[in-house]
Amino acid sequence: MKNLSAEMARFGVSNGDLQALLGCSAKTVSNKINGATDFTAPELFKIRDTFFPGLRLEYLFAED
Repeated sequence: MKNLSAEMARFGVSNGDLQALLGCSAKTVSNKINGATDFTAPELFKIRDTFFPGLRLEYLFAED
């Protein structure tokens, strides 16, 4: 998820921020960002609405 990673860097959002928001482990966040496991639909909206409200889901979570 190159777009997500790029926007996280641009907006200063860390993996720890996602971990706190989603209530999961650091490993889970890493797996989701790296594409090993999928984000759930509620997680996609929660991340977008919290950290990137001006961005489209299709862009933010586009497959590499």
